[in-house]
Amino acid sequence: MDLTDNQCQEFRDRGWLVIPNVFDKEEVQLLSDAALEVLERPGPEVGREADGSPHVSWGMHLFSEQLALLCRHKNLVNPSRTLLNSDVYVHQSRINLKQTNGSIVAWHQDFGTYHRVDGVPEPRGIMIAVFLDDVTEVNAPLLAVPRSHQEGLVSTARVDPDAPDFDQVSKYRYDISDETMTRLVDNYGLETITGQAGSVVFMDMTIVHGSTVNISPLRRLLLYVNVCPVDNRGESFERPEYYAARDFSPIIPIDSAELLASGHA
Repeated sequence: MDLTDNQCQEFRDRGWLVIPNVFDKEEVQLLSDAALEVLERPGPEVGREADGSPHVSWGMHLFSEQLALLCRHKNLVNPSRTLLNSDVYVHQSRINLKQTNGSIVAWHQDFGTYHRVDGVPEPRGIMIAVFLDDVTEVNAPLLAVPRSHQEGLVSTARVDPDAPDFDQVSKYRYDISDETMTRLVDNYGLETITGQAGSVVFMDMTIVHGSTVNISPLRRLLLYVNVCPVDNRGESFERPEYYAARDFSPIIPIDSAELLASGHA
């Protein structure tokens, strides 16, 4: 999949790009099955809701052949290389399952943690989201501040030890203050990011984003593959490998045939 000049410009201007129909129904089902299997793991890489049900799993590519192949899929890797003008490595991958009445995700920038905790030097990287369910305005879509990447790292962010999900999910998340959010939204606005299952979002890692509680009965399952240029590698190893990369080698792309074959093995 090659990006057009207009798509590249939209990414640079807004801070993200949504591309529909990147993966077909068979691929979506294969990836959904793999994701739900990983979420059943008992280890510390799985974050849970208050009732014990899984909400997020970090390092999905370390625990599933299919999800590892997704991280190498040419339809994710080649656009990222175009947008970053570089070969890329996977800094972090994760599964996010937002079920009815599940956790919120407070306002933050992914780069905020990657820089402050993992030692990624520069704000050059892309958060890739793969939709495995239809994401609409009713099932807690991603909310994002367009053009907020122009601000770089938001300095007023802080870890909130009083967050209800601190022990499981948010202990490394730098939440952005209400005052800063008001200023950002006043300056840039706020948008929902929606799309059908099989869509892919490419988002600058410094875009401010979050999501609210899902009060609908409709599940929202997303996969995230966050990539950085190979010369923008983490320099601190405070967190386990499922949070932050140890392998900085360039991704060698694969195609859908290899992904689908892994499901038939």
